[in-house]
Amino acid sequence: MAGADEACLASAQTDLERLYCEVVERGGGTGLPSAMDFKRNDPNVQALLLRRPAKRLGLALPEISATSEAETTRSSVGPAKESGTEPSIRQGLAGCQLRSDFIQCPKAAYELAGNRTLASLDDGVLGPGNRLVIVPFDGERNDDEAVRSYLSAAYDRYIPKMLAIGLGANTMSFTAFHNAFHTLESGGVDFSDRMGQTYELLKQDRKTLGLKARYHDELPENLSLCATIDRDVIVCDNVGTNWVFVRANE
Repeated sequence: MAGADEACLASAQTDLERLYCEVVERGGGTGLPSAMDFKRNDPNVQALLLRRPAKRLGLALPEISATSEAETTRSSVGPAKESGTEPSIRQGLAGCQLRSDFIQCPKAAYELAGNRTLASLDDGVLGPGNRLVIVPFDGERNDDEAVRSYLSAAYDRYIPKMLAIGLGANTMSFTAFHNAFHTLESGGVDFSDRMGQTYELLKQDRKTLGLKARYHDELPENLSLCATIDRDVIVCDNVGTNWVFVRANE
């Protein structure tokens, strides 16, 4: 990568970020987000964005591990902290039990979602009519309560949209979502617009790129890491890794 832009490489902290620099330097960056925006994506999403341009240039994608993902998204914003020795179960999950790759609740079971095959997707989900629409933030970014309320509502839209295009194993944690918001907005980029643009890129890549169902075998330790998105979706997050569980067909 000796030819890649030195400033880009100097700021790169992971193999994926270094590959991004190489792709851009060699003229394959058309359609990719800016370097700053690229860094705010989950490593699995970064790999998905780079896969097509890297292949055109004959560049190999690095392996993605759960450990490297955790290191890039570590932040103070994350799942509820445990109180004492007993982890607290969030409202809506009372009576539920985490059993490996599914969650059993009194009235429903939820299965761990992976990436789906192209053939299994619903008709039209990769077309122009399916968009990720998040309303722009109109408050003050230093108002933590307003920001968290806004991002919670936005995240509740984001997760089902990622599931719709079969990317259950490629979702950002709420921590990464929160960090992306502040990074983009502080740089003068509208968070809602950029998320919508990234979703369009992912839809285009889904049409031609194959994906692993999962990237690692790690599972959440307990339900204190989990919260309901809606009646059909539960998301678990240990800050570094995200898991999405979907209501099983009855």
